[in-house]
Amino acid sequence: MIGLALQEGHSLVDNPEDSDTIIVNTCSFIGEAKKESIEAILQMGEIKKKHGQKLVVTGCLAQRYSKELEGEMPEVDHFLGTADFTQIKSALSKPDLVQIKRNLVSHELKYLANYDLPRVNSMPKHTAYLKIAEGCDNACAFCIIPKLRGKQRSRRIEDLVTEAENLAQSGVVEISLIAQDLTGYGHDLPGKPTLAQLLKALHKVSGIRWVRCMYAYPRSLSAELIETLGMGGNILPYFDMPVQHGSDKVLRRMRRGKDQGKLTELLLDLRAKVPNLVLRSTVMVGFPGEDKEDFQKLLDFASAIKFERLGVFKYSDEEGTTAYDLDQRVPYKTKQARFDKLMRLQRKIHKAKLKSMIGQVHEAIVEGPSDEHPLLLKGRLWSQAPDIDGVTYISSEQALTAGQIIKVKIQSAHDYDLVGEVIGD
Repeated sequence: MIGLALQEGHSLVDNPEDSDTIIVNTCSFIGEAKKESIEAILQMGEIKKKHGQKLVVTGCLAQRYSKELEGEMPEVDHFLGTADFTQIKSALSKPDLVQIKRNLVSHELKYLANYDLPRVNSMPKHTAYLKIAEGCDNACAFCIIPKLRGKQRSRRIEDLVTEAENLAQSGVVEISLIAQDLTGYGHDLPGKPTLAQLLKALHKVSGIRWVRCMYAYPRSLSAELIETLGMGGNILPYFDMPVQHGSDKVLRRMRRGKDQGKLTELLLDLRAKVPNLVLRSTVMVGFPGEDKEDFQKLLDFASAIKFERLGVFKYSDEEGTTAYDLDQRVPYKTKQARFDKLMRLQRKIHKAKLKSMIGQVHEAIVEGPSDEHPLLLKGRLWSQAPDIDGVTYISSEQALTAGQIIKVKIQSAHDYDLVGEVIGD
């Protein structure tokens, strides 16, 4: 949307008070995200009252609740859904030039972006996400995404390689592959290209130093994919697979397909075959029907796999999902207690893994000056994904620039972060 706006001759400003139009891009995956999105809209609405800007709301919340929001939020001038972002050009038009509808949300969820669209990287200039597919064909009981994003629509390998090359030319050295279902990539395309084939193509892109895989649905992993994850070069041995739970009963109620035994076998097989593998996952506590025994199985599962990174969500009731109509609700206090207990366990696992790295040398990327430690720089090891995996604080006698990849010797470890010293490029 930023790229399209700039293409139309608009410019970005740092403060909403200085703008002609405020665009709020929203999420509605879980209750906390909806609350945050609504608060942002209301906050920008107050700025609009004082300064008279146009206010545009885009994304998942608009896709899901556009009719309700139309009535409840008269301060919003236009609503755009998840497949409507090219309509931002119309929403930015002056009313005296073009008369357009207030509600621009389409329920034909078939649009798929490609490399031809102008793109402005909203991340630091050295790192970027590369979305390889849109939508999802799975039917997880708790998830509203297929209704908000539509069926899976994969992008062609050639298209993704071209975008990666364009990103590299703009200074990006790290890309994180994302989709609602990374391991389902390509099944909807002619010839059924695979994630492994895409990784091998990206392996050849000059200038891209790190390629990371995020959001892989738990399904059988081909021998080719496992081999590709361990091939080295710019393909990082980092794999993010949200498993959601460790109890067979809960997994069945979630409609997740894999039972705990098969999940354990799959993940341990990955560990055995991919050297230096970093496993990231996401689990959910408090799903309807989860009892003490189920939760203990989840704790045991997390203890057995020892994920390098683990995110934990509390189940959120979402109307329109299968889980919304399930019985055996778990009280919020119980969900919170289980969340806290699992996070305490994972903190110990994480801290032990980080401590074991003291004395090791790893590749790291420089992010810039540290806000917390004025004498140190902030960076990330190859094993630390942007925004979600902690950081490494770096001491260096030489001047370093953001995006520079260096070698760092780990000196100390904390619960989630590391401290290291630069020993070379």
